[in-house]
Parts: sequence; C-alpha cells; structure tokens
Amino acid sequence: MMTSPILAALGLVLAFGTSAFAAPSSSLVRGGDFSNGKAGFWSTDNVRLAVRSGQLCGDVSAGVEKPWDALIGVDTGELKAGQSYVLGFEARATGNDAPDRIKVMLQDPKAPWAERFAAPVEVTEALEPASLPFSNARAGRAQLVFQLGGQQGAWRFCIDNVKLSPAGENQAETRMNQNRAAPVLEPVADPVRLNQAGFLPGGSKRATIISLSKTPLRFQIVDGAGKVFGEGETEVRGVDPASGYSLHVADFTPLTRPGGDYRLVAGEAAGPAFAIDSDLYRRLSVDALSWFYPQRSGIVIDGAIAGAAYARPAGHVGVDPNRGDGAVACLTGPVAAKLYGKDWQCKGTRDVSGGWYDAGDHGKYVVNGGISVAQMMAAFERAKRFAPKSPLLSDGFARLPERGNGVPDGLDEARWELEFLLKMIVPDGEPLSGMAYHKVHDIGWTGLPMLPHLDPKERALHRPSTAATLDVAAVAAQGARLFRPYDAAFADRLLAAARTAYGAAQKHPDLFAPVSDGQQGGGDYDDDDVSDEFYWAAAELLITTGDTAYLEALRVSPHWKRDPFDGAGFDWRNVAGFARLELALYGDPLPDADRQMARASVISAADRFVSYQKKQGFGYIYRPKGGIFAWGSNHLMLQNLLVTAAAFDLTGEKHYLAAAREAMDYLLGRNPMNISYITGYGTAFAHNQHSRWYAHQLNPALPSPPAGSLAGGPNATLADPVALEKLAGCAGSRCYIDDIGAWGVNEITINWNAALLQAASFLADAQ
Repeated sequence: MMTSPILAALGLVLAFGTSAFAAPSSSLVRGGDFSNGKAGFWSTDNVRLAVRSGQLCGDVSAGVEKPWDALIGVDTGELKAGQSYVLGFEARATGNDAPDRIKVMLQDPKAPWAERFAAPVEVTEALEPASLPFSNARAGRAQLVFQLGGQQGAWRFCIDNVKLSPAGENQAETRMNQNRAAPVLEPVADPVRLNQAGFLPGGSKRATIISLSKTPLRFQIVDGAGKVFGEGETEVRGVDPASGYSLHVADFTPLTRPGGDYRLVAGEAAGPAFAIDSDLYRRLSVDALSWFYPQRSGIVIDGAIAGAAYARPAGHVGVDPNRGDGAVACLTGPVAAKLYGKDWQCKGTRDVSGGWYDAGDHGKYVVNGGISVAQMMAAFERAKRFAPKSPLLSDGFARLPERGNGVPDGLDEARWELEFLLKMIVPDGEPLSGMAYHKVHDIGWTGLPMLPHLDPKERALHRPSTAATLDVAAVAAQGARLFRPYDAAFADRLLAAARTAYGAAQKHPDLFAPVSDGQQGGGDYDDDDVSDEFYWAAAELLITTGDTAYLEALRVSPHWKRDPFDGAGFDWRNVAGFARLELALYGDPLPDADRQMARASVISAADRFVSYQKKQGFGYIYRPKGGIFAWGSNHLMLQNLLVTAAAFDLTGEKHYLAAAREAMDYLLGRNPMNISYITGYGTAFAHNQHSRWYAHQLNPALPSPPAGSLAGGPNATLADPVALEKLAGCAGSRCYIDDIGAWGVNEITINWNAALLQAASFLADAQ
C-alpha cells in the first residue's frame, strides 16, 4: 500500500476508478452525501455553493490567481494519531476553463493551518470517484479543503459522497490501494515496449520505455542492417501506478516507410522487431472472424478450412460418450429447487444444438452469446454504413464452410449463433412461453483437456431469465434488418422472435438469473438489474422497425439521459453503452434532437477517453473500477476503443482514430508484461490460453489456440489456483500469466473475440 509521503515524493496524480462510494455512518465527514443540503460545508466568497441533483457544486469566479484563494471545505471529526485513513469522494469539473486536476488537503482547523495530507487529483466532466489513503500523524480534528483557484475563467466544481474513514473499513477501497503497485526501483530486462505486430504507415507510432532516468533518453529507429531511419528524445512520464514502472514515451510517428524489420534502440536496449504495414489489421480482422468457426458446437470442424491442427468431430451431437444437445431436459432436483424454487416447471426436452461454445468450457450462455453476436453484426453494419468497400462485406472474406453462398461471411457466422438463440426461446403453450432459457451446460465441471465430442457429462437447460430474453430480442431485431437483403424469410423469423421476446420480458420483468455455488458445471452469468437490457432491446427494435412505441420505452428508461460510458468499459452485464453506440450510429428513426443527444454523449465520452489515454504511459484507454484491473481487462479496453471509433465515424475527427489505433498497441505488446495478448501476432504472444481443446500445454498432440485468439488479460482479483500461487502480490497491469490453468487471467471467450473483430475491422477500414 502506498502512503501519502510516497505519493508526494513521486508527484503522483491519483487516477479515478469508477465505483461509487456511499458515505458510511462512521465517516468523520458528516452530511457528505448532501441529502440534507450543504451540511457543514463552506466556501470562500469567490465560490458560490449550491446543492444540484444531490451534489454540492461550487461556481468558481474567474480570475482567482492562486489555487488556495478559492476553497470548498468542511471540518472533520476526531482523527487518531498513527491511524491510517481513506479519504473518498466523487468529483467533476465543467466549463471551458475547468482544470485537469485540483489539490485536496487535510490541514489543521486553525492557523497556521499545518498540512497533514495533500494530493493532486484528476478531474473530468464525468462524476468519478477518488480514494486517497494516508497515515495521520497528529490526533485531533482536521479541515478538509479543495483548492479551486488559479484558473482564468469561471468554472464549476461538484462533489458527492465525501467520506473520511479508517483504512480497511471499505473493502473496495482497500483492494484498490493494495493494487496500486509499489514503484519498481530496479532496471528491467527488455525495457522497450511497443506494438510488436507493427504500425500503419499513416498512423501514430509510440513506444513505452521503462527507465528510472529522470531526464529524456535519446532513441533511434533502425533496420536489421543498423541503418538509422529516425531518432529523437523520449518524454518522461514518471511512475505508472498500475504497474509501478517508471515510464518514458518515444514518439516516431513521422516514420512512414513500409518495412518489416525495424527496431527501436535506446541506449543499450533494443526493442522487438516490428513492421510498418498497411495490411496489418486486415489480416487480424480475418483471423478474428475465422476464430469463431472452430468454436462452433454441433458441426464437424473441417481441417481444410480451419487448419489441420483444428480439425475435430462435431461436439455435443449425441455420439457416445457425448450426451448431445439435440434433446436437453431442464435442470431438476434439489439443485434446481435451491436456485429457482419449487414453482418452476419444465417438461420434456429441447433441441438446443448449434451455437458457439462460450469460452474454454462447453457451456452456451444466452447473455454472453447475445453481446457477442451483436458485436459481430455491429462490425458488419459499421462497414455497410461507413466503409462500403470493406472486404468484411464480401463472401469469401474468412475461413468458413459457407464461403461462396452469396452471403457475407460475417452474417454467415452470426447466423450460426442466432439460430441457436432462437432455439432457446420457450415455445407457445409452455410455462414462460416467449422467454429465453438462460443457458445450457454440463451438470458438473469437466477437466482439461476435454474435446467437445468426448464430453461425457449430462447437459441441462436453466430457467429462463429476463436478461436472456431481452438479449434475444435485441440481437434478433438487429439481425432482422441486416439479413433482410439476403434472406427475407429469416429476417421475418428474427423480427417476429424479437417482438415475442420483448413482450414476454415485459410480462416477466424480474426473472433474474441467480448466483449459484459455482459448482454446477458452468458460469452463472447472474444479473439482477435488467433496465439496461430493456433499453438495448427497445433501441434495436426502434432502429429496425421505426415503431414509436419503442421510442416511448426508451424515453422512460433510466438510461435515456444517463451517461452509459465510464472508463471501466461495458460488457454482457452492462449493455447500455453498446445500445447507446447503436442509437448514435444507426438511430435514423430517432427525432433529430434525440439523435443529437445520443451522438453528443458518445463524443463526450470519447473526449474523456482520449484525455485518459494522453495521461497513460502505456497508451491504453481504461479506468478500472477502484483502480483494480478486472476480469477480461483486455476486452474492456477494446470496448472503450470502440467508443473512440464511433466518435470518429460520427465526426470524421482524426484524433479519435489516432486514439483507437494507439489503444490497440497495448494489446499487441506495449504493456508491462511485454507480450502480445493476441495469438499469432507479435514476437512474443500468448499461446496457452485456458481451453479444454486448445490444450497443447497439457497434451502436445493438441493445438494451441488459433491465430487471432485474445487472452483475457490482467486481473487483480486472483480467481484460480495458478494465479493465486504464481501471481501472489501482483498489482494491476502485471497480474497476468500465460498458463492454461490461469482461467481468471488467460481464458478465451466469444465476447472478447467479437470485440476484437469489431475493433480490428474498424482499424483496417478507417485509413
């Protein structure tokens, strides 16, 4: 854990996370949630205080020369000497002259106002939380102050949920502080970190150099023969709180000459070879889409298409010892009663064959399949709208068995999952008809390795859920408009299913998927807030049909005017961000004012993300909740990349495109681990991702994952035995190991690869 003296010595700016803080009763700051007005908070005369929408806002006058001449403050309760505390609050800054950061202090409550703790804190237009740990040296009351002067123009500063509590009282805060890496004070091997796969000729080109030097470093770009093609000096960035490394950034954007054997040399350190290649992301988009074919259930995987190493019999078609998915019964018995109660009735069996295996196991989950197929179709729709010459729109683009059928490959692959999702809808005449079963998987976990056709476990369907039903409604509506030119009958089926599912969800709005004990052979995918799923389904139905009933449903949604984007990224559980992107990009039926509101929210989020990236030494766009790198952090970074991509499509402003390009560099090697997280790309890439059939690490006769497989990435919440043993004490962006047993950091999943496809195809076309 970092204490305030270390932070002050490093001049470290504490970054925000994204989880809200509630002021507990033990807080030494009273009234910090402002539910009863300004409470004991005060300000200097040049700051006009008012409570607005539950936040305390101060309008700061123009022309206040010194930061300490404009203040918001509050007196605290008694602090103990030697006690560690955490100061938490949420803050935002608005106005053309709003600063990027402000200073927060705890000081004695009377002259000479001796300082006890101080830290600079970044502020943006979004209300985001900060958590500041410190050790209190003197007993007694203190005064908390926010220094707001020093700006030429007027601006507004707002705070909420201000609290001051003993350290460890809030688990989320404690975990965040534990995952701020201590500064690394020794040199590291291979300090040059960059996109190992390469750069686009006209794109930005930056590398990160890990160095303890406090002055700029000279660097050169050379080829294999040692010829110099560029040189410059690094920008000193200081300590990166997520890794502990001291960072420099080298910019060699002016180099545009195509080539395949460049290296960056700084002093005695030479980075990995990289290329400058205009076709880089075209190949990646082909691999990312082709990745889904070997992930299919219920079909023979042809080695002539997928590659000889990936050939295998069809999985889960009922060939001994496999039970198959052609006639699956619902989960029954004590486990079902515990999860769903005794009222749920399900008779007979269902054909739920087909679809994609979700990840490294044999489960098939509607909510994760939903966001995955949605992003695959979104890549197609983006090309159709903004890049009509994109190869992604062609038949024969990827390695699929449907090549040559006259339908673009992206839709062919999407249809494989859509057909499965339609099978998961409860038929007419049965209880909960029109709802979608939440998932299907084994009734107990299998070990590794285990090819799908050898899985001997019994399969079971799990009770329908509102979230799954709405996801089916959303993707069926989305698919209906995209398949219409190629297969009108299938489009009609999809639209009818979308309407049916949406209506069923309205009748059963609170059928939530529960959390199990984790021993039932599959993931839970629990979700007890489906307001975002209702928002997404209504959005897709409106875009496809233009029916104003769906517009009215959107307008009453809590997500209609709420900002759905934060630095932590969106995923299967939080789909409002994806829905907003769809409305902004394709919401033609929206009235102009509503469409502009949706577009403005995307552009505003992209502006925040670009500002995050500029301050980030490794170039990624990610503000994890509580500062803790989350499960699938690589995927979450891609989702934020796609927000900047959408802003480029909406505005044509090239700095959004540059941000998206630079964000991809992290995944391809410009990261603390010095590894490309995408198999087959770069000089050192992940190849032991968690999978039951891509299990070369355990059985040399089996293959490693195919090219284009995205590893989940650093996850500070160590969840598996391998990570618990080998990553103990890790922090933030260094919590990763390329090991097949480390499923918490190194799994492959359909939703991660769908986001990779969407990002890679954007980068391939937007040149």
